[in-house]
Amino acid sequence: MTNYKQLLHAIKTFIFDVDGVMTDGIVLITPDGDLLRTMNVKDGYALQLAVRKGYRIIIISGGRCEAVRERFSLLGVKEVFLGVSHKLEVFETLQKEGNLRPDEVLFMGDDIPDFEVMKKVHVAACPADAAEEIKSVSSYISSKNGGQGCVRDVIEQVMKIQGNWFDDDGFHW
Repeated sequence: MTNYKQLLHAIKTFIFDVDGVMTDGIVLITPDGDLLRTMNVKDGYALQLAVRKGYRIIIISGGRCEAVRERFSLLGVKEVFLGVSHKLEVFETLQKEGNLRPDEVLFMGDDIPDFEVMKKVHVAACPADAAEEIKSVSSYISSKNGGQGCVRDVIEQVMKIQGNWFDDDGFHW
């Protein structure tokens, strides 16, 4: 069996789910009906650095909160697909458009809607608290839970393997 770190050399694109990966999966509902989530700032740092280093970041989420899109926009992430009921369709559309190569993709998901896409990519990864079915198809299971730095974990590992992590670009936002 191949060590998953050997697979990281090929990664040029990261695809992430939101709830349960970027967040801890807990959603608070305000009296006005707004849904509130928390996201880890260390994940945010790694995302913006990856964008600046030329990695492609794609978000595919079933959630519909436009504040989530704004958060990613502030980090430089331009490809944000919200309200997606079938993630494989978005993945296959990007692939058909000719600008996505599965052999260069790391996908991090945490639950059943992520399963089909995770089986199609070079590296499937998940947080420590992912569903068992997702763990079963993952090349890498982070030691961090969703919303607790698992995104930073995988980005940092890829960038370190590729020599892009701790350099002058990393000392500013």
